[in-house]
Amino acid sequence: MMRLNAQQTRRLRLRAQRLSPGQAGPSAAPAQVLGEVCGVQAQDLPAGLLSMRARSTSLIALEIEQAQQGRKGSPSIAWVWCMRGTLHLVAAEDAGWLVPLLGPAFIAGDRRRLQQLGWDEQKAAIGLRLVREALQEGGALTRAEIITLLKEEGLPSEGQAPVHLLYRAALEGMLCAGPNRGKEPTYVAWESWLGKPQAQPRQEALAELARRYLQAYAPAGPEDLASWSGLKLGEARQAWQLISGESLQVEAAGKPAWLLKSQMPGLEEVLAEGSKTTAHVRLLPRFDTYLLGHTSRNLTVDPAYARRIHPGGGILNAALLVDGQARGTWKIQRRRGRLEIQVEPFESLTEELLPLIEAEASDVGRFLGMEAVLIVKK
Repeated sequence: MMRLNAQQTRRLRLRAQRLSPGQAGPSAAPAQVLGEVCGVQAQDLPAGLLSMRARSTSLIALEIEQAQQGRKGSPSIAWVWCMRGTLHLVAAEDAGWLVPLLGPAFIAGDRRRLQQLGWDEQKAAIGLRLVREALQEGGALTRAEIITLLKEEGLPSEGQAPVHLLYRAALEGMLCAGPNRGKEPTYVAWESWLGKPQAQPRQEALAELARRYLQAYAPAGPEDLASWSGLKLGEARQAWQLISGESLQVEAAGKPAWLLKSQMPGLEEVLAEGSKTTAHVRLLPRFDTYLLGHTSRNLTVDPAYARRIHPGGGILNAALLVDGQARGTWKIQRRRGRLEIQVEPFESLTEELLPLIEAEASDVGRFLGMEAVLIVKK
């Protein structure tokens, strides 16, 4: 069995995630970027946009927003609940099979919470029908308008009750995020916005999910697939078996892992690289999918600094990434018409890294359409 050390494993994962030097083609459209990495987490939408910046060289935030808003024709990307039951930006064509595959398990997992919020099955059915009909008649509705509609019908409308009903409707393929009304998001009927969801036979969909996961996260194992997708481990292992003829096993940093056979050229290049002389730097935003794609983050975050990246409470901080490892955190501050990119390294940075971090900070500014300056905290 081929044995890969930690550095080689990180390099392969960077390649799979479009984070290696030269990986991000300048002409890649938003849907292409998302398709190659099978979506980026976007519960924090601005962070999701910055995840796409790190995986491209010429995209700008406005271009991505236009692709999701359908401002230049049909939307090519979608903002939907899918992997792990969390909001993601995905290619529109992928939304149609990912949500039918993953949605039922998350619906079942949220049923008890729905009931606690006042939605028994009868009320939930009434609420879903009401929302569906309102979207069909009114086109796009804001959350406030949907809450008013529920309230007028005497249905649960306080606190988190409307949110969980909308979550259920989205996972059923009934609605999705539509065009903004001013700065306020709206919901639209899924079929009118993205076309009819294209549910695949479950075995085919599981195989496709495993295949697409490995394309974006290899080397990895079925436990990683389960952690990333939200599938139960048994189904993740089943999905793994379904593509066993397309994959090969290696030992990655001391653990069994798999790659697709189609990724062999990339593996050979990584093995031939040896020790690099130039570091590779990326500024990854909060909740970046590179840090969410595997069961363990020990290869990407030194356990001594794990709390700096993942302090708890569902937070995953923005990371300064050097050669695939988190070497610090960062944040954006807007001051007097410009951006301050404030980097807080875990340890002292070498002089060679500073111009590379400055280039990344400058690119964040390019992406957001503002001047950016780098501030490194001591």
